[in-house]
Amino acid sequence: MAKTYENLDAWIKAVELTVSIYKITRDFPKEEIYGLTSQIRRAVISISSNLAEGAGRPSKKDFARFVDIGMGSLNETESLLIVAHKLGFINDEAYLSAISKTEELGRILNGLKGYLRE
Repeated sequence: MAKTYENLDAWIKAVELTVSIYKITRDFPKEEIYGLTSQIRRAVISISSNLAEGAGRPSKKDFARFVDIGMGSLNETESLLIVAHKLGFINDEAYLSAISKTEELGRILNGLKGYLRE
């Protein structure tokens, strides 16, 4: 790949989303530390991790597979955000901001996947 993962817009946005989610989950109830807090953090960190791992693979096809895995983790993150919001763990403003970031990252990942599959 011509770019390293640190230069990929998708990776940069995934890290920004991760930082945002970690900040949001600081305020989750303490009894959720091994439940929803842990699950959403694992899901969101998986996005940038898979992009980094995929970027190190020898072919575009291999990289695209890791982008697909990252997209699955993005969907999981969105789903967990919805649950956390419905449970009242996230206020409307933080929720809408996080969902907006997931939607933007989804568009970027779709573009990257398209490029890799050309």
